[in-house]
Amino acid sequence: MPEIVSDIREYKRKLREKYKNIRRCMDTEIKGKKDSLVFNRVINLTEYKNSDIIITYVSTGIEVDTINLIEHALKNGKTVAVPKCVKGTRKMDFYVINSLSELKPGAYSLLEPDVSKCRKLLKFDGAVCIVPALVYDSEGYRIGYGGGYYDRFISEHKSVFRIGIGYCCCTVNKLFRGRFDMPVDLLITEKYIKKTSFR
Repeated sequence: MPEIVSDIREYKRKLREKYKNIRRCMDTEIKGKKDSLVFNRVINLTEYKNSDIIITYVSTGIEVDTINLIEHALKNGKTVAVPKCVKGTRKMDFYVINSLSELKPGAYSLLEPDVSKCRKLLKFDGAVCIVPALVYDSEGYRIGYGGGYYDRFISEHKSVFRIGIGYCCCTVNKLFRGRFDMPVDLLITEKYIKKTSFR
């Protein structure tokens, strides 16, 4: 079990800083090799191959790369939807993109869909969602960036198959978790694939 935590917000803040620093210090070449291994594990999953809808974040420099995944999914005729934060809320909408050129800087300087060029995804049946995190535990629970966006999305769309992608150096045995924290179904790192749910 993780340590007893009296202030979960401070606990999560410290872990966010720790794992952000680990990622920032990762050698570029090593990161690229790890990203490639994760990518190959994802695209060879039965769940990925069988899904027509791929929901994914657009990666930043310290995250597991999703740009190759987006391009692969588009090339293979899948519907690709990426998130846009809804202003004034802690929720996201997802918009279907046909190319990376339909992205532009948005909230928190993240690349988001240009809504003037994209349609909102309204049906999530059979979708696979690639979920970002700074650190995962062995049961699929995560600490993200603190907005709670993905926890809300997961709780509202329980039929979506959730895949967490991360680095082995950014995983722990067990995280202390809050009542609103939601796990992924599958955790993928450069070294392994671990099923974390039984649905």
